[in-house]
Amino acid sequence: MSNLEQTLSIIKPDAVERNLENEIKEMFKNKGFSILKEKKIKIEKSEAEKFYKVHETKPFYNDLCTYLSSGPILVMVIEKHNAVLGNRELMGATNPEDAEEGTIRKKYGISIDKNSVHGSDSIENAKIEIDFFFKD
Repeated sequence: MSNLEQTLSIIKPDAVERNLENEIKEMFKNKGFSILKEKKIKIEKSEAEKFYKVHETKPFYNDLCTYLSSGPILVMVIEKHNAVLGNRELMGATNPEDAEEGTIRKKYGISIDKNSVHGSDSIENAKIEIDFFFKD
């Protein structure tokens, strides 16, 4: 039996702006995730730059940071067995056009940039990302 894992999920500005938080949260719950913590926040571009620091050498970095800080986001700590992988499967491919049917990005994503959700890509990054938003 695998261990319970926690991962970070962000409902991005394009989805919050379209009032999709509850639909997306339902998709998580239907896949067996527990939502342990959640808060709606607006971050500054400088905070987005810190959050996405791993991507700072990539060409899309600036746009990504501008976008994440462009409106309110909902950050959540979600938990289940194999949460990191489960979340990535539920989100779907980064580009909504390539995402499988039934994934969040296929259903709600607008573009490769406005793809509605972010999820941690590893256990290590999940811990870092959760601490970033939920330092108690």
